[in-house]
Parts: sequence; C-alpha cells; structure tokens
Amino acid sequence: MQATGSGTVRRSMRRILEINLGLKAYKKRKLHRLSLKQMDARHRRSKSLLKRHDDESVKKIIFSDEKLFVVEAKLNAQNDRIYSLAIEDIPENLRTAQRFQKSASMMIWGVISHNGKIPLKFVDKGIKITARYYQDEILRSTLKPNVDSLYPNGQWTFQPHSAPAHKAKTTQAWLRLNCPDFTFSEEWPPSPPDLNLLDFCIWGTLESVVNAKPHRSIDSLKRKLIQEWDRLDMDLVRAAIHSWRRR
Repeated sequence: MQATGSGTVRRSMRRILEINLGLKAYKKRKLHRLSLKQMDARHRRSKSLLKRHDDESVKKIIFSDEKLFVVEAKLNAQNDRIYSLAIEDIPENLRTAQRFQKSASMMIWGVISHNGKIPLKFVDKGIKITARYYQDEILRSTLKPNVDSLYPNGQWTFQPHSAPAHKAKTTQAWLRLNCPDFTFSEEWPPSPPDLNLLDFCIWGTLESVVNAKPHRSIDSLKRKLIQEWDRLDMDLVRAAIHSWRRR
C-alpha cells in the first residue's frame, strides 16, 4: 500500500497504518530482473541445490566471490541523516558527500566458510580476471595452499559463481582435478546474489566498517581491509550459513 499526496495526508496515513493497524513499513528490495527461461532454470537448480545440501553439508561449503572496494566513504542515503533547524546551518563538509568521477579502487577475492576464512587475495590494478588468472593466481596460489587449514579432513565443497572466468571449461576442468567436490557451472542458478554468502551478507558488513570514513590512499584501504577481515565475526558468518537453505 502506498500513500500519495500532501505531507499531512502521508503523516495521517502513517499513523493509521502503524498505530491503529500495527503494521510495519518495509523497504522495496532491488532484484535482478529474470527472463522466463532464467526463472525456470533458477527454480530447477535451486531445488537441486536444496536436495544436495542439508543443514550439515552446508557447513562444508566454501563460498567465494570478488568485490571492488573504493577509497571513498560509503554513503547510506537512508540512514546518514543530520538534524538541524535549517540545512544552511550545517557545515558544507557535514551535509555533503563528495565523489570523484574516477575514485581509486581495489579488487579483492575472498573465501568464507563455517570453519573460517582464508587471507584476502588482492588483485593488482589493471589486471583482468581471466580464466587463466583465476586458475593460477586465485585457485592454485590462494585457495589451494590455505584450504587444508579450514578442512584438514579434505571434505569440502567449493562454491564458485557464474562469472565468465569461473564458468570457463578450463576452470571447470581444474576444479574437477583439484577439489573433492564443487558446484558445476550448470548447477548454479542464474543471477543468484541471494545465494552467495559474501554477496548477501559479508561484503556489506565489511564495507560498512572499511568505508565508514574515506581513505587517503590505496595502501590505507588495503590495511583496513586486512584488519577488518581478520576481525570479521564468525558468529555472523555461521548465522548467515545456517540461513542459506531458506533463501
């Protein structure tokens, strides 16, 4: 239900909805628009993943994803509010959030699981994550040397996603040879940010603290990322993993 019209009408409507009827307001969520073919594939593959992973086997999934971080502070247009009698009374540096057209940024690759996480992989500036780079610098040089610390018994399932470098035939072949189990590209639902633990929980949590203030340099951003990644609350991670099947 939507309220339109003057501010007085909107306030009256809000009182009726919240006080008289006891309703709560919820924000609309942004979702990927899917074609009928994609919706069908997503439904079938999601059901298949549910059959494959029960509450215990979910604990063996190693979730992975890339994320671009910038040196600028993260602006939350909904929650970043300043109270004043007049906007002119607020200093310019407090009531505005300046943005550069091309802000310095850094790409990272992260891995998270019920048993813990491994050090972040920082992708050098100008590097495109091709299938070859993904296999050599991320899977072979970052995942493989660290995964035994999470699962010494060797029982784990690697969860790539639908990026071209992940779906490449050579990458799928590498995963068959080097992982005890993994989700094939044909099994992963199309456009599923709500199924990737890092996408729907971890990156946002990390960004809220890493980018609470702007950074003067890429080195400052990198240090903060390492610091906050090490501090990441594993109780939060495990709670998100336990909710995965319900998503």
